[in-house]
Amino acid sequence: MASRAEIVEFFKNLCHPTDGFEGWLSDTGHPEVFERLASIDEKPLSKVQLDQLLLLSLASAVSDGFFSYYWLSIPPHTYDIKRLNDFDHSFAAQNAIISLAHLRWGLERVAIDALLYFGSIERAFAVLARMSEPEIFAFFNERRYPTAAIKTRGKGLRLNKVLKEDRYLISEMACKTYGDMPESQSELKEFLIENYRASVRDGNKNIRVKDLFDRSSSGSKHQNNMQMLLFSADDLLEDTISSESDLEKRYGRIAEKFIEARKSALKNTEYFLSMINDLDVYMSTSMRTRSDFRTVADACEKVFGDQRLQDLNLRYFDPTLSAAEGHEDKGLIECLMVRSAKVLVYIAGERESFGKDAEAAMALTLGKPVIFYCDSQQRKGFYKDVHPLSRLIDFQTGVAVGAIVTDRLEEVAELLDRIFENAMEYVIEQPEGKPGYYRLKEKLTNSVIRIQTNNKLLSRCFWNFFSNAKYRDSKRGRDVQE
Repeated sequence: MASRAEIVEFFKNLCHPTDGFEGWLSDTGHPEVFERLASIDEKPLSKVQLDQLLLLSLASAVSDGFFSYYWLSIPPHTYDIKRLNDFDHSFAAQNAIISLAHLRWGLERVAIDALLYFGSIERAFAVLARMSEPEIFAFFNERRYPTAAIKTRGKGLRLNKVLKEDRYLISEMACKTYGDMPESQSELKEFLIENYRASVRDGNKNIRVKDLFDRSSSGSKHQNNMQMLLFSADDLLEDTISSESDLEKRYGRIAEKFIEARKSALKNTEYFLSMINDLDVYMSTSMRTRSDFRTVADACEKVFGDQRLQDLNLRYFDPTLSAAEGHEDKGLIECLMVRSAKVLVYIAGERESFGKDAEAAMALTLGKPVIFYCDSQQRKGFYKDVHPLSRLIDFQTGVAVGAIVTDRLEEVAELLDRIFENAMEYVIEQPEGKPGYYRLKEKLTNSVIRIQTNNKLLSRCFWNFFSNAKYRDSKRGRDVQE
């Protein structure tokens, strides 16, 4: 028979000294609770007896459906409940709780569900404990990804190809420096011709394009756009020019590539917009160099080419294959993509940008899964422990949310597979010395994705505000209808 101390230790991650549901198995729990649980292996705990123990602990009794859903069944859920440590297939054949492990398996499910969808264990218990089993099933079924439908919907229209080496040409910087046609007088062409003529006047007829940039004076009218011009001329930088006609010929070759790449990218954007109702993943990143475009293109290819994702036929927005008519349209398109996508993957670059941080923040506050991919251990630690975007709230529910952070593309693919297969795995912890402070971690990456604070004033103010906000919103809706 387990002692009181052993039972408290067994449930230490799920309880803390307080009244009610969160404290009934802590070291301040009612003596009758521990006396009864000490013999649970010989005398299984019935629903009626569980209700009595909860009421003695100043918690609410539970519905028959709640008891059945969390302890006597293995329903399809939003994550893999069979991967929790205490799971045993025999639980589904019981009509009572047969062991401490069985009890903890159900309580852990309640706690995980609470942090995922309610932001508070007590608030979740108050709602779920009153529901019937069909109501609980329906609640979580609405939050499951429709895996079967995703797999059977087939492939979308084929995107236009753009060579990886040419994808930098569809960037906004390139669009600003090339004209509408290869022979048009774009800023880049004007800059190159002006500086080549100056070089010839100085007696240097044969010169590398890169050196034309080096000789440009600080007072040049193009000075403010030098980075943009240098980016757009990347394919020409090592070329040696011998005449103005040679320069125009070489420029025209790249300009033609730009026109073709941009035409394909604009068409691809139409395809991306046409799949807006079925968009699964939005790839968010900031690309400032040609190598950035290659890196992101390679990342998309590796992730979505992963064998684990093939049967899902995931629709994803690839930023290296899309262009817009202007930066205003580009911003609207990206906001729409973030709003409609089911998951956002953030590919961290050398330098972050406000736009991409805003996209990640938008997705998190909408309650969407956000995966941060970064290519160094140092940055991984930065995002997990410091970056403000790793801790936000779902503005609709008030649930505290965090991003999943990884430095391995293989894990990005695995996470996407788990998300769309409703097979995520979680671990709940209560840090030493912080009773009532719960963290829910994604198991593969150890990323904190949900928290419950133990600051009573903060918690009370927080949920008071969101409860009132829901009332105000519902009242506003009624007023509009009237």
